[in-house]
Amino acid sequence: MGKHKVVVQLPRIAKAESVAKRYVLELEALAPLAELVEVQADTAAEFIDGARDADALIISWGIRIDRQIINALERCIVIGVGSVGVDMVDVDAATDAGIVVTNVPDVFTEEVADHALMLLLAAVRRTKEMDQISAADRWFEGRPILSKVPRLMGQTLGLIAFGNVARCVARRALAFGLRVIAHDPYISELTISAEGVEPVSFAELLERSDYISMHAPLNDETRHMLGGPEFAAMKNEVVVINTGRGPTIDEAALIAALTNGEIAAAGLDVLETEPPATDNPLLGMANVIITPHVASATTRMRPETRRRVGREVALVLRGRWPMSCVNPTVLPRTELERWQPYPMTRGPNR
Repeated sequence: MGKHKVVVQLPRIAKAESVAKRYVLELEALAPLAELVEVQADTAAEFIDGARDADALIISWGIRIDRQIINALERCIVIGVGSVGVDMVDVDAATDAGIVVTNVPDVFTEEVADHALMLLLAAVRRTKEMDQISAADRWFEGRPILSKVPRLMGQTLGLIAFGNVARCVARRALAFGLRVIAHDPYISELTISAEGVEPVSFAELLERSDYISMHAPLNDETRHMLGGPEFAAMKNEVVVINTGRGPTIDEAALIAALTNGEIAAAGLDVLETEPPATDNPLLGMANVIITPHVASATTRMRPETRRRVGREVALVLRGRWPMSCVNPTVLPRTELERWQPYPMTRGPNR
């Protein structure tokens, strides 16, 4: 039997080097059983031409793998996504086609949790504004501003979704003396409570939280999960943090809430449109901290992500269940061998 064909999307700005060199980390697991084939494509039709007979796809950038592409795949059994989020793949279409979709949900949870807490601290302590005041020779204006800000200890942090990253954030927040509450309809109350976190309804989280950290995956259910009505239900002193997916927050409503004083501040690593337009009002707000979608970035992140996506695809090509399946309901419909206990829970993008 020949080797499997694994198609990867080649960036237009890719370096001129061999496939073996470019994908040396993915090939640590895939080399014995697959050949990697690069496909450069700006349209679905171009991608289909190169990927129609692929046994697997590896996706981390580029055109979205939509239903048109998925329905044209003749042999594909697995799509490996090299990130936590999987919104670059139509997971429902893949499930309908019996294709396993994998991601890397636990490679950089600690890094993102660190970044979320950094944004929380920076937004609460108005770090951006304090820096601007210092640089503008307005030294004595800072203390009156922060004198109106409550201390962190004893405040309530509300976590929207309680997946891997949120649990790491909770542990850090508890160490800072925060009370932590969480809402996640897909996680049992016992699981949430076991982390020292109080499970609450969505409405209660909005009402009680002094700080809110968004960790929900992006799907039809969560798009614009925080919008005008939700901001109106929050305390005026609330600080909103987002290290998950930009479109889970209605950006126009967020801007209005910040402008009108409905909420106090925000710390954002993700936005609805990235990169943002230069005239995006959020960029000029002193009470908003923005980082350029870098929460997961460390020396470890990219190499380990690439190794992990190679391992996930290799497991499926060997006839086994992957370690992380975004659409686990497809697994019983395949001929893949269940080789380990698998948590049949939703949580691909947290």
